[in-house]
Amino acid sequence: MKKSGLSNLSRRDVLKLGAATTAAAAVGAGRPTPALASGGNQATGSCTGLQAIEAYPTSPLILEPFKDPLPVPKSQAPIPAATVAAWANRPGSGVGQQDSSGGTHQLYPGQAGSVVASYPAPLIYKNTLEVAPKSFSSSPVRTLVGYRNTKGNVVPAGTVVPKLPDSTIYGFNGAFPGSLINVEYGKPALVRFENHLQENPHNLDRGDFGAPDWSFLTHLHNGHTASESDGNPHHRPECYQPGEWVDNLYLNYPAGGDETQKQAFLWFHDHRLDHTGANVYKGMVGIMPHYDPVLDPGDESAGLHLPGVRSNRAGQPIGATGYDADGSFQVEYDIPLAFYDLALDDGVAPHQDFHNGCGESHPEQWGKAYFRHFPNHGFVGDIFTTNCTAYPYLEVKRRKYRFRFLSASISRCYELKLMSSRGGPKSAVSLGLTGPELQGQYRIPDGQQCMQFVQIGTSGLLPKPLLRDSIEDWPAMRYDVVVDFTKFMDGTPTKKGDVIYLTNIMKMPDGRLPKNGSRFGIDQQFKVPMVKFIVGSDALAPDNSDPGLSANSFNPNLSLRPQTAIPADWQNLPRRTFELQRGGFGGEIQWLINGHPFDPSVPLAEVKRGAAEVWVIRNGGGGWTHPMHLHQEEHMVVQRNGGKGGFHADDAAKDDVIALDPSEEVWVYRKWRTYVGKYVAHCHNLAHEDHAMMFGWKIVP
Repeated sequence: MKKSGLSNLSRRDVLKLGAATTAAAAVGAGRPTPALASGGNQATGSCTGLQAIEAYPTSPLILEPFKDPLPVPKSQAPIPAATVAAWANRPGSGVGQQDSSGGTHQLYPGQAGSVVASYPAPLIYKNTLEVAPKSFSSSPVRTLVGYRNTKGNVVPAGTVVPKLPDSTIYGFNGAFPGSLINVEYGKPALVRFENHLQENPHNLDRGDFGAPDWSFLTHLHNGHTASESDGNPHHRPECYQPGEWVDNLYLNYPAGGDETQKQAFLWFHDHRLDHTGANVYKGMVGIMPHYDPVLDPGDESAGLHLPGVRSNRAGQPIGATGYDADGSFQVEYDIPLAFYDLALDDGVAPHQDFHNGCGESHPEQWGKAYFRHFPNHGFVGDIFTTNCTAYPYLEVKRRKYRFRFLSASISRCYELKLMSSRGGPKSAVSLGLTGPELQGQYRIPDGQQCMQFVQIGTSGLLPKPLLRDSIEDWPAMRYDVVVDFTKFMDGTPTKKGDVIYLTNIMKMPDGRLPKNGSRFGIDQQFKVPMVKFIVGSDALAPDNSDPGLSANSFNPNLSLRPQTAIPADWQNLPRRTFELQRGGFGGEIQWLINGHPFDPSVPLAEVKRGAAEVWVIRNGGGGWTHPMHLHQEEHMVVQRNGGKGGFHADDAAKDDVIALDPSEEVWVYRKWRTYVGKYVAHCHNLAHEDHAMMFGWKIVP
């Protein structure tokens, strides 16, 4: 792996030393600490090998929640062919055309004799990794903790500040969340990711988190993707350094050409070895809905009639072809909601973890994004954002909407419910709450459920819809839901000015596991409003979506996507067990799988292309939850807890993340088609992944 100059000994180097006790000592001694940026550059600090101080800041209170509109991302435009033709390194199928290191694509659209021989040339997109400013709220704020500023003056608690300072992000095209790329099965997309993080045109303070060498590695979660485009650290442990680029090719070809393998909602994020959490938290997040021209074209007058109206990026109707002039399209009433919890520096919180910091406070960082590598539990923030805006609002029409939920958080799990409130939001501090009870900042004490979700999918469509009172969303998990804003669940029609809050009722004081929720016992005081939906008119809006998806005329027999057929003799298939464990080494290798920290040179499994197996994923960590993500193809759950614990609602459909409560064991059926190469599986509590809870595996011909 290329070294940044900030780290003399990487985890991979440590593992090669052999003995675990030596490893633990060497990890602690081998990481010089970047200090806060000066003139926009991280510098090397003097202290190393310190234990992480798991102390969270108390973020300034946002005084005007639901002031900012919800950002609804528009689809990214492809790069014009004439522009691509002028690139010095043009995309293509030839040897050495896949990245700046001379990689080559396994399959390319139109390749003779291949499964994609009839596919058209890909639409080309470009995402540059850029240093940029980011505002999470336009609201004035009030300090909840007094601190001493950089001039040595005391700023007392209760001080009102007109606006937060901008935080510094590393974002796709300088945005957070980054681009939304709408793709369609049968129409490939190629995304060039280019690293410009060495540039800092605004001379921003970079802070003290994020990959110290400014490298990146982009993974489309969970694309059926060739290993060289998968963006995983088993295939590419050295990642992509400043000035380097990679063409990730997404064929939009379902595994094995099987219609049941089509997915609906994917996202892309950083996967840089050891710093995935820091880079994701820093802004490396994008969204990629997948549409199916047969069942789910983004047009509610066709296919399954799921909510959505195709338009161009200006919101104007598209002609008979269904595409904008450049081949892209936008879908109205189909809105991704990415949830992300945030901590802002209070000027007092210590900066110290295994990567950097000496326990010092940084008042010059007051009000800016704060992140620490907390390997013991994981990282949670006390401000809840949606599409990276704290407590936004959305004016809705009286019709059905499709929402795609994504937890882009490092560790936090959410349980989401639709609630009404006569009294409206009250700040947690005004209710007398303190310490960790301030998380979420606001409450609706009188909140009552007023609507239901019709769940139509996870990462792909379900076999049949599910009527849900709440949705439990863990890191990296996606949920595809329909909400009918024409009526409340008691049948009362909505009217102009009615307010519905998307509310989190899952209490999670740290990244270890949820403490309260529907499955664990509800804390009636923990009802945190995250998005405010406001009905904008008394009139019903045009709606051609299927009435069978209305909560008031719910049809549980409505067929959506047939699921993967599991062989009747699945118990006779080859079986492998992977146990997620808490390690005794500490430091960088606190989390293990089958007793091993991640080492890209030592894969734990080798499978045959086209084969099928049963993988047993066991949570042996003793008191932690783990959202376990398996790359490359989705799985089907065949058994949970030996058949004694029943199935989760999500177990009925294919998925790519397994929610594991403490001591749970889940058996999944998997196949590996189309590609060969190196992939990974890991916990998507990114604090766990970054501290070794990941294993490499390989598909061979």
